[in-house]
Amino acid sequence: MRIWGKILGFLFGFMLSKNIFGALIGAWIGHRFDKGIGLDFSNLGSAKSDTDRQAAFFYSTFSVMGYMAKANGQVSQHEIAFATAYMDKLGLKGSLRQQAQEAFRDGKTTGFPLDERLAKLKSAVGNRQDLLLLFLEIQIQVAFADGSLDEDEREALHKIANGLGYSAKELDKLLEMIIAGASFHQQGQGGRNNSFESSGKHLENAYKVLGVTDKNSASEIKKAYRKLMSQHHPDKLVAKGLPPEMMETAKQKTQDIQAAYELITAQNK
Repeated sequence: MRIWGKILGFLFGFMLSKNIFGALIGAWIGHRFDKGIGLDFSNLGSAKSDTDRQAAFFYSTFSVMGYMAKANGQVSQHEIAFATAYMDKLGLKGSLRQQAQEAFRDGKTTGFPLDERLAKLKSAVGNRQDLLLLFLEIQIQVAFADGSLDEDEREALHKIANGLGYSAKELDKLLEMIIAGASFHQQGQGGRNNSFESSGKHLENAYKVLGVTDKNSASEIKKAYRKLMSQHHPDKLVAKGLPPEMMETAKQKTQDIQAAYELITAQNK
C-alpha cells in the first residue's frame, strides 16, 4: 500500500499552514498521488492552490517536453525513449501516466501555443524561480536526448527560456552546466578511472556543475554550492508546488551537486 504521499502531504501541509487543518489538506493531496488519481487540468491558467500549481507544473512539463521533442520537425526514437524513461523514473502509472502521455502528445501538435502555456505556468507558480529553473533544466535534457543539440532545438530552448524570463546568456551558462552535469553523473555512475586525463575531466565537469572555475575562491565555490542546493532541494520544491511524483529529478540533481562539491573540496585540501 502506498502511503508516502499522505505522510509527506501531511507534513508539508502542517509546515506551510502551521495548523492541523492545513496538514489534513496536505494529507488529502498526498492521498491523491498515492492512488494515482489524476490532477485537474481544467483551471491551469489561474492556479490558486498547491494542487493547481502542481497540476500546472505537471501538464506544462510534459506538454512542453512534447514541443521540444518536435522542435526539429519530427520526434526521434531517442526523444520518445527519454519521455518514457522519465515517466518510469517518476513512477507514473495509471491515470497520472496517461495524463503525462496526453500532455506530451498535446505539445507535439502543430500550432502548440508555447507562449500561452509558459505564461500560464509562470502565473501558476508565481515568483517561485526554483520551479522555473527545474522546469527549464528538464527541457534541456529533452533537447540532448539524442546526444546533440541542433539549431532548431537550440532556437526552441531560447524561446522557452525567454518565455520564462531567462536571458540568452543565462541559458548558455545553464546549458554548459547541464552538459557537464550529465558527463559528471555518468562518470560517477561508472566509477572513477585512475587515468590522469579521466580524473582531470571529472574535476573539470565538477566545477561546471557548480557554475564556477578553479579560479574562484573556496568561499565563492561554497556560496555557489549552497545556492544550487537550496534551489534544487526536493522538499522545498514540493512545498512550492512541485508534484511529489517529480521529486526524483530534484533528488538526482542535489546528489550530483553534492558529489561535485565534495570532489572539488577534496582536491583543494
